[in-house]
Amino acid sequence: MLPSTAVNSSVQGNGVLNSRDAARHTAGAKRYKYLRRLFRFRQMDFEFAAWQMLYLFTSPQRVYRNFHYRKQTKDQWARDDPAFLVLLSIWLCVSTIGFGFVLDMGFFETIKLLLWVVFIDCVGVGLLISTLMWFISNKYLVKRQSRDYDVEWGYAFDVHLNAFYPLLVILHFIQLFFINHVILTDTFIGYLVGNTLWLIAVGYYIYVTFLGYSALPFLKNTVILLYPFAPLILLYGLSLALGWNFTRALCSFYKYRVK
Repeated sequence: MLPSTAVNSSVQGNGVLNSRDAARHTAGAKRYKYLRRLFRFRQMDFEFAAWQMLYLFTSPQRVYRNFHYRKQTKDQWARDDPAFLVLLSIWLCVSTIGFGFVLDMGFFETIKLLLWVVFIDCVGVGLLISTLMWFISNKYLVKRQSRDYDVEWGYAFDVHLNAFYPLLVILHFIQLFFINHVILTDTFIGYLVGNTLWLIAVGYYIYVTFLGYSALPFLKNTVILLYPFAPLILLYGLSLALGWNFTRALCSFYKYRVK
């Protein structure tokens, strides 16, 4: 069940916030509140964040229904609780350490890889993708009659985190059990298993991203976010025909990074 939250009493009868509360709901105020809570673990709802992580695999639509609920009760689409980000960071750290162990890296090499993955792959690339999707959705996907609405940047970042989590679990956790004894062997089964995991992981990212933007009622033509499935499947078939091993390339790249 979704947690119950009382509707803010400062909302007027016509559903519009008064001037004081409108100021509180500016992007800067929301960002400040979010960052302030980032260091207050007792105020975070880790149980609910774990629930979201589970349903991102089994029923991601239910996660976005909660975003609708938050908009109705707190007048914002983006998360105001950083618990999901904290749990994702823990997952990222543990799985990256596991990757370092599987690739037989030393302690300092693993720490260096961890810093790369956290600050470049997750945060850096995440900020870039979120900003790009925020710009594209506001520029081209907002309905003509809904020009008074816009996609919050924080929501775009949340959509990225939602989509990134299944990809992280598949490629940085599940894949670890098959790397040395299956995927990195010079056999068809090796790159079939590895590339299939990549197909599932990237497919999850595309689909969860599509669900995130299609959940916003003021956006149109969000089905175009599913179009990358066509080149993805084409690339997958081509990789099997030519014997490309995406996981081998990833492992080589990680080792190059920590030299």
